[in-house]
Amino acid sequence: MFSRIARSAVSIARSFCSSSQSNTKVTVLGASGGIGQPLSLLLKKSPLVSQLSLYDVVHTLGVAADLSHIETRAQVTGYVGPEQLPQALKGSEVVVIPAGVPRKPGMTRDDLFGTNASIVATLADACARNCPEAMICLITNPVNSTVPIASEILRKHGVYNPKRVFGVTTLDIVRANTFVAELTGLNPAHVNVPVVGGHAGKTIIPVLSRCTPKVEFSVDTLANLTRRIQDAGTEVVKAKAGAGSATLSMAYAGARFAVSLLDAMNGKEGVIECAFVRSEEGECTYFSTPLLLGRHGVERNLGLGKLSALETKLVAEALDELKASIKKGEDFASAPTL
Repeated sequence: MFSRIARSAVSIARSFCSSSQSNTKVTVLGASGGIGQPLSLLLKKSPLVSQLSLYDVVHTLGVAADLSHIETRAQVTGYVGPEQLPQALKGSEVVVIPAGVPRKPGMTRDDLFGTNASIVATLADACARNCPEAMICLITNPVNSTVPIASEILRKHGVYNPKRVFGVTTLDIVRANTFVAELTGLNPAHVNVPVVGGHAGKTIIPVLSRCTPKVEFSVDTLANLTRRIQDAGTEVVKAKAGAGSATLSMAYAGARFAVSLLDAMNGKEGVIECAFVRSEEGECTYFSTPLLLGRHGVERNLGLGKLSALETKLVAEALDELKASIKKGEDFASAPTL
């Protein structure tokens, strides 16, 4: 099922510059940061975006002025500071949130919780008040907790729609496709590896048995490949030696997901992406699986499908950590101070 209607990286790349057009306002919250700037650049290239609203607490006017000179149709507007956040969000149909602090060497995604949880809660509250029907795409880590936080904040306002709130795990798929291609000599644009579970460490579960085209690896190679996909974020953090985490690849992955969602919202059929969403597909209340996207968000959750013995074991081993991260986010959002 994963391969039957999955989109290749080639078709996704083309959609950044396709001839189809729509009138859609997309807002980036955290647009001045390491992910936000290249993400905004990629969204500016898409003809599916007619208004690109950029928000951050600093420097957004300069980013907006810079991007506004690019010869594509999206009209770019910058907003700075909390007092301008409502205006940035009003009329938004898609909101992409990369706001927050990045990892540094020695940090896990969960170490970011203290700072990023409050940021996501504030931004989700603003979305609930100003664009309650928007699709919300969360990049801010730890995604395994920030998606439950945003969902509970929206629920408090009575506007929560689980089909419209996504944790963007696309970078895990992008990395898996790339690493498989490196080992096999395939063109990475033609590789598709579903990745399920969550978006941190061992909760990242590449379903290599469902890779298209079909690939075969030895037991040791499969174990090492799985571990590299799970630890790829740390690989970048270490390589940057304190200068941040994955920004450029995350911006690409975030734009890929946003454009896929925009395609589906505009009536394109057969659009599938994995994302971390409210789920009834297993023991966890949130879980990443392949999703068929449609005009109103999640059209159908395609579920886990058939897994290998190794993948089944990895899912089982991830559940406790995933459940704890979800509960941590829900407890934070339920605190009386919020």
